[in-house]
Amino acid sequence: MFLVARIVDAFMDITMGSIVDICKPGKDGRFRQWIRRMAGPVAIASFLMYQSSMAGASMTVKIVYMYVTYLLWSGVCYSGINIPYGSMASVITDKPEERTELSTFRGIGANFAQLIIGVISPLIIYTSNADGVQVIRNNGHIFTLVSGIFSICAVICYFICYKCTTERIKIEKDPNAPKVSLGKTFMTIFSSRAMLGIIFAALFLLLSQMMIMGLNTYLYADFFGDIKALSSFTFINSILALILAAFVGRITKKVGKKESAIIATIFTAIVYVVLFLIKVRNPWVYMIAAAIGFLGTNFFNLVIWANITDVIDDVEVKSGKREDGKIYAVYSFARKVGQALAGGLSGYALSVIGYESAAKVQTPEVLNGLYTVSTIVPAILFLCVALTLMFVYPLGKKKVQENSEILKERRLSK
Repeated sequence: MFLVARIVDAFMDITMGSIVDICKPGKDGRFRQWIRRMAGPVAIASFLMYQSSMAGASMTVKIVYMYVTYLLWSGVCYSGINIPYGSMASVITDKPEERTELSTFRGIGANFAQLIIGVISPLIIYTSNADGVQVIRNNGHIFTLVSGIFSICAVICYFICYKCTTERIKIEKDPNAPKVSLGKTFMTIFSSRAMLGIIFAALFLLLSQMMIMGLNTYLYADFFGDIKALSSFTFINSILALILAAFVGRITKKVGKKESAIIATIFTAIVYVVLFLIKVRNPWVYMIAAAIGFLGTNFFNLVIWANITDVIDDVEVKSGKREDGKIYAVYSFARKVGQALAGGLSGYALSVIGYESAAKVQTPEVLNGLYTVSTIVPAILFLCVALTLMFVYPLGKKKVQENSEILKERRLSK
């Protein structure tokens, strides 16, 4: 189902990006109008996925319902609102430092959501029975209730986003400009060194994060023998990311987004190399060190959306065409492909080291292998992120400012 969804997403993201760029702007702007239109459908589609009333249906009906509702949400409704939402930052402001602030607040919102979903929701949804076994409350009906509450909250948040944003950068389409085919447009996008650089950096980042997420459960349960430390890692990591957000704007303004992201990801790589070398045995020491190391990764995650707006500007400077929706859609699609490819990465790593899921206790060789792949492989991938930003991605602080000035002059001259 997830593989099919990624294929559908591939077409829908690109299609939505093209629609956003081609459609005539509404009275509320080119992008805001889609937030207004799609807020309701995406919330309803999300709610439909969690219907406990389907519990008594046959397995065939359940599977069909699962496919239809998930594809409706992921492939249609979410693409319909996420592509315009992500593209909108480039027209809210043309100042690089303000775009960084927008990217940072987007990251803050994501971290708050992770805290609520990862920490608070399980306390509401799950309970323990008389035997101490964790079970779902209220025969599963609690899922429908919680999803309904979240769907209402989503609509409220989208409404706040719609009301509190303004599209200040007006891009007027030249009616006399020659029409360019969609294929040529994408050739221009994919020939952009900046676009390729940020895509590969993001893919290496996704691979490292999903490798860690996939292996952490086994690492804490089997190597450390203490799964409780893992839940603390998620909580502490989110809190540290929120604290870090307060300093991101000042750091990038002084150093630059590219330059500071390189330093940040190298820091994370170094922490994981040190963990590999000293082979920590205490789960709480390992958890705290990993959470501190993740500050570098969280830093890049907070600024990466501002990098996309820089790429949009760079493509416009070189090609003379503004393609906000298509560029963001291509980047979104690349991330989804990366997520699909990385989905089985941790499972493959476990098979390589000889992990036996049926075994109650793993051999010392397997446990050592588990620790090794959980530390050195992410370290190498984090280093690849830094090297990609350093040698492929060209938009440093000076270049971003130059592009901003060029586009200002072009718009003033029209």
